[in-house]
Amino acid sequence: MNGQLTFHFDVDGSDFTSAGQASVQVKKDLRQLGLSPEIIRRVSIAMYEGEINMVIHAGGGTADVVVTEEEIEIILTDHGPGIRDIAQAMQEGFSTAPDNIRSLGFGAGMGLPNMKRYTDHMDIQSEVGVGTVVTMRVSIPK
Repeated sequence: MNGQLTFHFDVDGSDFTSAGQASVQVKKDLRQLGLSPEIIRRVSIAMYEGEINMVIHAGGGTADVVVTEEEIEIILTDHGPGIRDIAQAMQEGFSTAPDNIRSLGFGAGMGLPNMKRYTDHMDIQSEVGVGTVVTMRVSIPK
């Protein structure tokens, strides 16, 4: 692969059944590029968790994926309520998901921790009342 490939997805925040479509498409695209199953798995898990978070907490958003020979960068952007306390939100099991979401099997408080666990770098920029941008990177070994 020479140069970079960029993918853009709109994440619909009104329907749980559509959550995960971007990560499924990226998984297919990365397979076609011949990337290792482990890299594809890590990217897919991190993206899926991010998509679910955007649906649960922000009413949707966008997912942009940039693939180069060195890394895969995932940028998730929403215009939701923002994250009041990022350090607290990063704790496993902490969740602000409402009971109706938890009853569906979501909102266990593992989204952000899993996003960090499966990427090599994760940065969260959030402003209450404005939204959140999560940037993740997964390195591609030579």
